[in-house]
Amino acid sequence: MKIFGIIGNPVEHSLSPLMHNSAFKYLNIDATYFKFKVDFEKLKYAVLGADSLGFCGLNVTVPFKEEAINYTNPDKLAEQIGAINTIKFGKKIEGFNTDAIGAFMALKEITEIKDRNILILGAGGAAKAIAYALSKYARIFIANRTFKKGSDLAKKVGGESIKLEEVFNIIKSVDILINATTVGLNEDKSLLYHEDLHKDLIVFDLVYSPVKTRLLKEAEMVGAKTLNGIKMLLYQGAASFEIWTGIKAPISIMEDAISRFFDPVY
Repeated sequence: MKIFGIIGNPVEHSLSPLMHNSAFKYLNIDATYFKFKVDFEKLKYAVLGADSLGFCGLNVTVPFKEEAINYTNPDKLAEQIGAINTIKFGKKIEGFNTDAIGAFMALKEITEIKDRNILILGAGGAAKAIAYALSKYARIFIANRTFKKGSDLAKKVGGESIKLEEVFNIIKSVDILINATTVGLNEDKSLLYHEDLHKDLIVFDLVYSPVKTRLLKEAEMVGAKTLNGIKMLLYQGAASFEIWTGIKAPISIMEDAISRFFDPVY
């Protein structure tokens, strides 16, 4: 049996096992996918240990996407982004980033991206992938708790860094707001509230647990269009699946598995 998994901290909320195991079952692949909570200082041992134990692949989630690249041979895209979310084990430990395509495809389903003003909250691994993917088409603003980290990312993608407290000064000119932080993950908190937002915004929250975060609820209060992290989860997961197996991912099966989790009578 082939072993796959996801490492992160926290990781309890992850729906990746449900999604991938449904795909393995549908395609009659003798494989299973687990989730593993890992302490940050033990990340290196987790990656090397998985390789030693014969794992076939791992997904990487918060807070490890930037650090984990150091223990892999990243492909060109992952190296340019500076973060990975997918590891493939074999003759060497390979690192990939499927967050970029996942976010792009999810956002593209509901809006035009070209020539838009996009504000990204956060500058971690997911934010790096999204900024890289979208900067080819749109003007990017980065707001991060640590200004230097946000500034470094903005320079890398040809965008502009702003301080968190300055978000309120530019939000009226923003077309797409993306929360790439963990604020809202299993908590009723948000970095912005309805009085800060406007009806012409598209608000994309990468968090999918809960499905409707406080930020998305606040956005709905002013009539803004919203998008949660489920579609990004689906598309990045499908891309990881194809890297590991070389087989076209059964996206509809994976999506059905996620949908049934949130709606058992689906």
